[in-house]
Formats: sequence, structure tokens, C-alpha cells
Amino acid sequence: MTHTFFTSESVTAGHPDKVCDQIADSVLDAILAQDPTGRVACEVACTTGLVLVMGEITTGGYVDIPNLARRVIQDIGYKNGASGFDGKTCAVLTAIDGQSPDIAMGVDRSAAESSLTEALGAGDQGMMFGYACDETPEYMPLPISLAHKLTKRLTKVREDGTLPYLRPDGKSQVTVEFGEDGTPVRVDAVVISSQHAADVDMESLRADIIKYVIKPVIAENFLDADTKYYINPTGRFVTGGPEGDSGVTGRKIIADTYGGYARHGGGAFSGKDPTKVDRSAAYAARWAAKNLVAAGLARKAEIELAYAIGVEEPLSVFVESFGTSEYSNAQLAEIVNEVFDFRPASIIRDLDLRRPIYRQVAAGGHFGREDLDIPWEKLDRIAELQAAANAL
Repeated sequence: MTHTFFTSESVTAGHPDKVCDQIADSVLDAILAQDPTGRVACEVACTTGLVLVMGEITTGGYVDIPNLARRVIQDIGYKNGASGFDGKTCAVLTAIDGQSPDIAMGVDRSAAESSLTEALGAGDQGMMFGYACDETPEYMPLPISLAHKLTKRLTKVREDGTLPYLRPDGKSQVTVEFGEDGTPVRVDAVVISSQHAADVDMESLRADIIKYVIKPVIAENFLDADTKYYINPTGRFVTGGPEGDSGVTGRKIIADTYGGYARHGGGAFSGKDPTKVDRSAAYAARWAAKNLVAAGLARKAEIELAYAIGVEEPLSVFVESFGTSEYSNAQLAEIVNEVFDFRPASIIRDLDLRRPIYRQVAAGGHFGREDLDIPWEKLDRIAELQAAANAL
């Protein structure tokens, strides 16, 4: 009997790359709250004692970026020198320009050219992927679902005082064993690395992580005597966060999406307003894929959307069901195109993306977030997809 193993990872909000993503999306949210049509392409880098916020922003609003960045850093848990990084005292540098007029020209259209009054052309070329499967209630692959739940739990036990010696930086990794039919059978390995206070012994930390983090998250039927646990496998993890490693926006695109379980077009999300199809089209592809699986038309669905800068219609819409549908991939693409409008302006309108909803997904994953009310996770097109399928 042939079994396969697949591994995905997640990182906590205190990971340096995620610190940057959260600052970038907080800047975006602050601008959209004042100016829903603002154009934002905000990048952030951080290292020991320093945050750099840079990019192209065009807006009629105003944001005190240094003060905002400090608040985000402190919210994450870097409130004093004990964690090696302090939102109150770190330097915050800004280097902001307006959006390139060449890019703006490709995106802007007058209302006379279309019944849609939003920006119409795609903000860049590229391809974006969305994915869904029936492995979990949230239609996400089990490895990344468990990895995210572990990092959220790691943060919770730190913040609620269950394990007060933990610090904000941390990672999880989960290896799931799948049976011949592709169904998850068991968890083969769990890796947790968490920043901690200097006076904690490793034996106590490892026992606490298993008891308070892993066991409450992973169902007993997935754990057995052969499950391997690697808790801070290198030993001490005192120096963490931006002090231990520099951070940059967009370096956790696989943790942001499907944990490597599906293909990725390469575009990051955080700091980008919804005219950037890197973000909005990836959300739309997930929305469509999730509804397709929930409608019972496939057990797994991956949707690729491709765009050219300044062009309204997607260049291609491709659906892959991995042999889990009674319909061909071409038929599924026809069904999806019948129900969803993948023009950038339509995506923005249908998902109501010109509002401050982005920082909440900048850590913990952008998809499968049952803890949040986010539009691309709504199952609101099931009946229409089933009707389109029946009409074939």
C-alpha cells in the first residue's frame, strides 16, 4: 500500500517577515479608510532596531506611517527590550513616492468606457491561483490548516499567560500522511520553534508545547505512537524577531496561501491595494474554487487566472480538478466563467475590496479563515454553479 507525505509550515505574527506584512497592510487599511480609491504598493523591511517603509502610494488621505508602524509592532508583542525588539524605540524610516503614471495609465479608464466605474485594467501582468479541497471544513489542505492552527495557538498561550515565557517569534510545520485515495490518515511529524525567555529549560518548554499547543489543536485520531515531535530542535531560541533575522514583505507567500499544496503565481499580497491582481485575482480564484468544491462539482479544484497590464478581461481561466470531478477541466472552466466575472473591476465590486480589511489576514493565512468574516471565503455561488453544471 503506497502512502504519501506532505508538509506545510506557518509562522506567527511575530516572525520578522510577518511583522513587515502586517505593517504594510496596516498602511493600506489606514489609506482605504480615508480614500477607497487610493493606490498603494507598500513594502516594508525590518532588522535590529530599524523598520523601513517604502513604496508607491497615491492618495488624498494622510497616514502617520511611523506612528502606525510602532503601534503594529507593539500590538504584535514587541513592547520592550525583553523580546529583542521594541516598537517604542526602534527607528522607523519612510521612502514613499507616488504611483508610476505609466502603471496608472494601464489601470485607469473613464466611466464612459464601461458601465463599471471602478478601475478596469489589470494593474500588472501575471497569473494567480486559487485552490480548495474537501479535506477540512474550511476547504483547505490539512497540512497548512493544522500548521496555522498551531501558530495561532502558540500566540494564544503566550498572550493569555498560559506560557508567559514565550516570545512573539515562532514557526510550526506539520507533515501529514495520506492514504492511497489521497485521504489524510495521520500526522507523521510536528515541528514547533518558539522564541522564549532566557531562563526557561528546554525540557519544560518541550513538555509545555506538546501539552498546551499541539494536543489541543491536533485531533487524537491523527496522533499515534509513531508521531514525531520536534520542539525547538536546535535548542535555545532566545534571540528572535527582527533582532534575530531581518524581515521583508512578501517572503511568506506559501504560508499565506496553501502551504505548497497548490501552485503559486509568485505574487505577494500584503501592502497592495485591490487594483493589483496579485491580490484581488488570487482572492477571486480562491472564492471560485471554494464554491466549486462546496457545490459538489469536484473534491479538489485549482483555478488559474492570467492577466495583461491594462487589459480588462483575463487572458485565460484554467481549472484543474485532479481527477476528482465527473466534469472535464474544460467543462469546469466553462461553468466557472458562467458564474464568476473575473474582470478586476468586477472582482473589486463583488468582493467589496475597497475597504480596510487586510491587516487581519496579514498573519495566520489569507484563506480558510473561519475566525474572520472575509468575502472571498463566502459560499454564496453554490446554487448558481450547480445550475450552470446542470445546463451543460
